[in-house]
Amino acid sequence: VIACPCSLGLAVPISLTVGSGIGAKRGILIRKGEAIQTMKQVKIIVFDKTGTITKGKPEVADFYSTNKKDVSGKHLFEIAGSLEKLSEHPIAKAIVNKANLKKYKKVTGFKNIRGKGLEGTINNKKIFIGTEVLMKEKKISIKLVEKHLKEFEENGQTTMIISENKKIIGVIGVADTLKDDSIKAIKQLNDKGYKTVMITGDNERTAKAIAKQVGIDEAIARVLPGDKSKKVKELQKQGMVAFVGDGINDAPALKEANVGIAIGTGTDIAIEAGDIVLANGDLTSVVSAINLSKATFGKIKQNLFWAFFYNIVAIPLAISGALNPVVAELAMALSSITVVTNANLLRRKKI
Repeated sequence: VIACPCSLGLAVPISLTVGSGIGAKRGILIRKGEAIQTMKQVKIIVFDKTGTITKGKPEVADFYSTNKKDVSGKHLFEIAGSLEKLSEHPIAKAIVNKANLKKYKKVTGFKNIRGKGLEGTINNKKIFIGTEVLMKEKKISIKLVEKHLKEFEENGQTTMIISENKKIIGVIGVADTLKDDSIKAIKQLNDKGYKTVMITGDNERTAKAIAKQVGIDEAIARVLPGDKSKKVKELQKQGMVAFVGDGINDAPALKEANVGIAIGTGTDIAIEAGDIVLANGDLTSVVSAINLSKATFGKIKQNLFWAFFYNIVAIPLAISGALNPVVAELAMALSSITVVTNANLLRRKKI
């Protein structure tokens, strides 16, 4: 009777159940139980930029036209808006909104160059819109806009260079507002000794400017959408990694990381790939998830101690015949009650 393993069988699942319930009430959905154990061992927290650290709703912040007759940027935005209209990227939408065209120019030969930009033909003229890397690949000189590129990027703007028939006609700077809680969340993680990293497709200057604004330790720039999981794998050589992301192209990185934390306001694919889902999209919930993981695992250890303690003390007494069967029944029941009660004390924990 005394050796009945009820309390031992309850020790882990009851703690996980209570921990998951507490998390759910605070908008932290734990999809995989092992994430609670792994989370407490994480040393590096990696964040995607757009939609995770920032709101994911960029706006045109500045622009420069190389044509002195187009100071207002009318021609620049007619070209850029017509081509970007065919793209679904948040930056494209920002440019289209700024252009606010009543009639879009006809585009032929449209092509999305993943992670670099767009190309197409308007009025028999070849148009490219994208990064410095794209312009270099197409052997288009960017000397005319280098000064403005630097200025925009140092202000944390993502820059799009526009070329028409291999000649630069301007540059557009797009800024994405930081989430209200980003700085607070990063500070809390830094104060707790975690290494914080941001992964972005932006160039070095823009990435460093945004990382500085939010307080992130390291920014990894010019990462193509398909390479995020590779960067996570590289960081795992330094320790356990949690990846926080919200987009379709974040799914491989969420799977690759030791713990994938998906933003609940993001795409369904990202949510499906996450071990933990932050339902409200609040980044301070990352800190709460870590605290919850440590508190839950602490209760698991305590419960296992009490389960073994009862058996270690009572089984020798039962073998020697010194333990009355009624007392054995009470002790066995009490051990289970102790484990369940102790697990429920987790509700008092501030996470």
